[in-house]
Amino acid sequence: MTRRPIAILSLLVVVAGLGGIPDAVRAQSPTAADERLAAFFRDHLDASFALRPLEATLLGDHRFDHLLDDISPAARQRWLDHWKSQLAKLDATFAGADLSADGRLDLGILRDDLVRSIWLAENEQPFATDARVYGTYSTDSVFSLLTQSTLPKETNITSAIARMKLIPGVLEVARTSLTDPAPGMLETAIQQNRGSIAFYDRQIFDLVGESPQLPALRAAAGPVVAALQRHQAFLEKDLLPRARGPWRLGREKFSRKLELVLDMGWDADRVITEARSEFDRVRRDMAFVSRQLWHRFFPDRALPPDDDAGRRELIALVVAAVNQDHGPPETLVRDAREMVAGLCEFIRTRDILSLPEPDRCRIIEMPEFRRGNSLAYLENALPLDPQGASTYAISPPPASWDAARVNSFLEEYNRQMLRILTIHEAYPGHYVQLEWSNRCPSLIRRVLQSGTFIEGWAVYTEQMMLDQGYGAGDPALRLMQLKFYLRAVANALLDHGMHCEEWSDEKALSFLMDEAFQSEGEARLKIVRAKQSSVQLSTYFAGRTAHHRLRQEIQRELGDRFELGRYHEAVLANGSVPVKLLPQLVRERLAQPR
Repeated sequence: MTRRPIAILSLLVVVAGLGGIPDAVRAQSPTAADERLAAFFRDHLDASFALRPLEATLLGDHRFDHLLDDISPAARQRWLDHWKSQLAKLDATFAGADLSADGRLDLGILRDDLVRSIWLAENEQPFATDARVYGTYSTDSVFSLLTQSTLPKETNITSAIARMKLIPGVLEVARTSLTDPAPGMLETAIQQNRGSIAFYDRQIFDLVGESPQLPALRAAAGPVVAALQRHQAFLEKDLLPRARGPWRLGREKFSRKLELVLDMGWDADRVITEARSEFDRVRRDMAFVSRQLWHRFFPDRALPPDDDAGRRELIALVVAAVNQDHGPPETLVRDAREMVAGLCEFIRTRDILSLPEPDRCRIIEMPEFRRGNSLAYLENALPLDPQGASTYAISPPPASWDAARVNSFLEEYNRQMLRILTIHEAYPGHYVQLEWSNRCPSLIRRVLQSGTFIEGWAVYTEQMMLDQGYGAGDPALRLMQLKFYLRAVANALLDHGMHCEEWSDEKALSFLMDEAFQSEGEARLKIVRAKQSSVQLSTYFAGRTAHHRLRQEIQRELGDRFELGRYHEAVLANGSVPVKLLPQLVRERLAQPR
């Protein structure tokens, strides 16, 4: 994704003034070619944001907060033309340029981003097939202004009102553009659009609170609610009965997209081969830990036989027993908040890495219009507005679920699993890592982020924290960590199976429940997600593997000189870079003082 800075000099002042995290990296002196590349990137993003104002907002450049994108087919063609012209200009301008080592890395990251953007635009048609896309414009566009921008509240409300006036036009484009939707994506969009209606009907006013601008906000919200209600009727009564669009990407496109998104030199065959081997290994570890727990839960019962079927039964029974330790749905968010203090204290006392100061991570209940794909997410402070808040959002079970489904959900996210989830999403996972990323001196690295790095780091930290002693060696916590990691490995297998191997829903459900020990509710949700987000599910396993292997290599190289906190800070110091760049960057950083 392309992104736009405010003024680069003011951004560097902001980055230098943030506490807790040390200077990210001792950068080389830039060459004249480096400076030309930085200017090229700023100009590129200026042009990009003129075409796509919402992207500017979501990245923290607030010059365009009062506008929304023109998303007509002609406008979307202009986006593609821009990326193609910029790629050609980049190659012509910097061929043989005297860039520093940092400059060459930045050039490669920018070029890869343009190539990826072009391929995705030419090979995927989300505006025609995925009704969820329009929710970004109708609701995220305003929600982000009111929750993440650091501009004065009055300014953000004024921009939100201006933007809300443009939403009915976006929804009109949706009704003419959505021609071949996949049913699963459409059903999720229907659910999320209901949440959008509720947001503009009442929740936005609670979010804003007391303000003299409330009358103007209410006047602007009325037409948006009416437009969303019309859109809801269109989605349910017109589009859903004729939704027959394909969702499988197919082997050829999946393989190419995977290589572009992972950006680590792995092809689809390597991912699936590595994942199958790792799946078996993790299952063996789960069986070992389950044996340690067996007599805690089944003191008068013989251990199942030590064969494949017996080990599967052993794991399933012990996992089900651990699952019973959960709270009610209304305490999920509170329980996560209570875990944070202990996590942060552990990270500090064990010198896992430096934590950001001040801590700006808010833990909230997930807004309804964002539910439907996962239990939780971390929405980090914007790269171009880095002093804003980050949000760790947790989704309670929907009110429409029956008691059995709610109970299955709570068992899946029992007290031990919620601890692992909070490590992943917040401390020292996504929140901490992305705060480090926002301090990176390189503008290109700050804003062109690798999802493989980001997800891989979060999964890596789950095991690392327990290995360092978090949880005091409780085997129940370790079993949930292994189960959560098995889910990451299973994600890659499911991703490939659904898009390349013609897996049916029934086969996927059996795999997730019987082999990966997921509850039915979690498994069904993951199947929906696999249909809606090709390749993304593979980033967790692939990224974690890259992080884990690099840690092993460098720890072996350094021996007794290895310091875990120093190593982690070296990994995070250069932003969310493609993992293929980490070996060089980490070794260079470790050669400098901490």
